[in-house]
Amino acid sequence: MSYLDPPAPRPLQPGETPPAANGNDLLIPGGQATTWVFNPEYQRLVDLWFQVMPLMEKISTLLDRPYTLARSPDTWDAPVAKRYVEQISEWRTRLGLYRQAVLTSISDEAADTPRWVPSKAGAPHAYS
Repeated sequence: MSYLDPPAPRPLQPGETPPAANGNDLLIPGGQATTWVFNPEYQRLVDLWFQVMPLMEKISTLLDRPYTLARSPDTWDAPVAKRYVEQISEWRTRLGLYRQAVLTSISDEAADTPRWVPSKAGAPHAYS
């Protein structure tokens, strides 16, 4: 079963630099430009995404095998087979909805959380 997942939070890429300075940047008292750091809250979301995805794939794989076997006429030669196929199909649908909900919540929070924050400020969080 394939899924249409929401966009994943983008991890910090090697060589990626913070936003370029412009005239509207925050200034530190004394006239120095603000230094930026990769937001630890955003990194937490990236890490969470990479923890959740393998688990979701594993659960999907665990349900796919019994579903395939239950649909095979070689496995079942009884009226109960139809009920088992329907139940497993329902669980696969529920898993798809659960997967969509979990990944969407991570993706939405990442979209609302800045990737870079000024180093002197606390990391802003999407849902403070």
